[in-house]
Amino acid sequence: MAAAQGHFSDHSDGTRGTRKTAGDRVNPTDSTDPTNSVDPHETNPVPAAFRRAVEGLRAARLRPEIEVDPTRPPQRLAPHAYALEAAVVAGEEDLADGRLVLLHDPAGHEAWKGTFRLVTLVRAELEPEMAADPLLPEVCWSWLTGALDARGLAYGEASGTVTMAGSHYFGGLAERRPATQIEIRASWSPEAGPAGVPDTGAHLAAWCDLLCQVAGLPPAPADPGAGPGAGTTSGAGVVSLPQRRGPQQA
Repeated sequence: MAAAQGHFSDHSDGTRGTRKTAGDRVNPTDSTDPTNSVDPHETNPVPAAFRRAVEGLRAARLRPEIEVDPTRPPQRLAPHAYALEAAVVAGEEDLADGRLVLLHDPAGHEAWKGTFRLVTLVRAELEPEMAADPLLPEVCWSWLTGALDARGLAYGEASGTVTMAGSHYFGGLAERRPATQIEIRASWSPEAGPAGVPDTGAHLAAWCDLLCQVAGLPPAPADPGAGPGAGTTSGAGVVSLPQRRGPQQA
């Protein structure tokens, strides 16, 4: 997976393990899993709603181009957190990568307007001519909301930023082409169902739709994700970037 050079706003770090392809399950003894080995005397036991939400993430069926891996979640954003990192892989090349964090506060959070929150960071490298489009930040934000809407997901309090950064190379690196990276940081509150648990599997599938759009992959004719919009074309009505660029320079 491409190296994650950025950090979330809480400056939390992450650890990487062996990547898993779509459909693989998290190892039940994985030390990054906050739902394992709960001490009955622990002062902050894992709520059943959070366990079910994490199970929903594990059960999601994703596009075969997506490789996922559990990673260490941030420790200071909520009482309970679970994190995944993912990459869109074509051959030996990572076209886009990112991290998705599920937060849970059983007492509720005023800013979230609920008890669950999803936080994401998505990155990809663009061709310079694509980055010159002044409307690209608005389009990229529409990919996120469009991916959620296309799957019929209810959510609220969406917010985030779209950032573009360019690199030009000189001296011993002058042979490298200029590179532009786009970065989407966002969060939203998934609406909980009757049991108080959101359909996290469907939200993960929608997030993977966003990753694939940023990577320039064509929409899947019938995405294998979960949720009320499963089987619909991802990102319907939203323009995708064309497939692009050769292997990234280290």
